[in-house]
Amino acid sequence: AQRIRDNINALEGTNVPAGNVDITLYRDDWTRKSTHPIVQTTEILFDLDDKQIILTDDVLYTGRTTRAAMDAIIDFGRPKRIRVAALVDRGGRELPILANFVGIQRKARPGETINVYLKEREGVDRAVVEKTDPRSNPRVKSQTT
Repeated sequence: AQRIRDNINALEGTNVPAGNVDITLYRDDWTRKSTHPIVQTTEILFDLDDKQIILTDDVLYTGRTTRAAMDAIIDFGRPKRIRVAALVDRGGRELPILANFVGIQRKARPGETINVYLKEREGVDRAVVEKTDPRSNPRVKSQTT
């Protein structure tokens, strides 16, 4: 999201604000995952009312993370519009959520995950399909997109 924002700012000569949202307590499964969730920081340092918001996520899959993020954003204000940008759309929705902007579409089979690695964190930009080995449970790289 920060890189996209920086590119928009450079292209448009403007200063688009950005923030981040922790969705931990907005997830519909947080009580199933842990009785002691680790809550991170939400930083929205601008007024959301009547703004166009673009939620940015690395991988769009079931739609549940996006729904949780929308719930969190609405607690901070009433945006004019919320749109979704996904670096990877892997299909498999459980909720009626769609991405307005998609980097790549890549289907993944049950038992596979798609992990996105970014220069800012891992030093490289790539999306990797990884399979979970049920015997030992580590992820084993099976294909790079």
